Amino acid sequence: MTDTLKAALWMIGAIIAFTSMAIAGREISHELDTFEIMLFRSLVGVIVVVTVAGASGAYRQINSQQLALHGARNLAHFTGQNLWFYALPLLPLAQVFALEFTTPIWVILLAPLLLRERITSIGVLAAAIGFVGVMIVTRPIGTPLSPATVAAASAAIGFAVTALLTRKLTRTQTITCILFWLTVTQAAFGLIAAGYDGQITLPSLSALPWVILIGFAGLTAHFCLTTALSLAPAGIVMPIDFARLPVIAIVGALFYAEPLDIWVFVGAAVIFGANYLNISRAKTGSQKHHTDAEQTIGT
Repeated sequence: MTDTLKAALWMIGAIIAFTSMAIAGREISHELDTFEIMLFRSLVGVIVVVTVAGASGAYRQINSQQLALHGARNLAHFTGQNLWFYALPLLPLAQVFALEFTTPIWVILLAPLLLRERITSIGVLAAAIGFVGVMIVTRPIGTPLSPATVAAASAAIGFAVTALLTRKLTRTQTITCILFWLTVTQAAFGLIAAGYDGQITLPSLSALPWVILIGFAGLTAHFCLTTALSLAPAGIVMPIDFARLPVIAIVGALFYAEPLDIWVFVGAAVIFGANYLNISRAKTGSQKHHTDAEQTIGT
């Protein structure tokens, strides 16, 4: 099994976890604001990471050698995730995810600056095709630009920076170390942001299971994503996440009576085509030039 295929399998786990987190986030959005959601999510994550690391002995892998890079990565994620949670109850789930799916485009554009991974014609073509698919789903022409739409689109930039800095961290840091600093720093960010006014709403008994689900799903998603990024370049891994689109569209239709039309699936088909192009060419390139592929987006 090639590293590209292994990365794709890990991304399936990330897709399930991210979808679960979206459902839970919408369910408690009426009770907690985005900063409070991030605070409690991160606290659950801290407990899980410390418990697992202590039980497995992986706590020895936690170090402070890349604190500045961890901080930058987690600040980018904290910003993107708050924007995402803000948009979640205000837009159809499929639209939130579709706007988020501009992330791979930002990954391809920013990778040369942050990772020095070169852009190839196939990578650019795959990004362009994927973007067309997103436009088919959202059909933004003639639609008023709402704050929620801007937030969802801006979240994609934060997630792209997160993915690229995660890829950079995996070169020197273990997944346990990355997840530890992810949860700890974001708990601190959440405490500051949620408590700046002196008031932090505690989750009710009915909301508590959803908060716990967000914590576990978020941690699982990052474990799967980080593992995938340790196996393949960010420009190859991130487009796989497009598979969340038809999944969340069906969830929105079944549980929230959100409209589901043929254009969602047309756009998804275009996006899948872009994924297939990117991943299949990357697989071919990795077999021919394994060493060079580590520095390449697309092939």
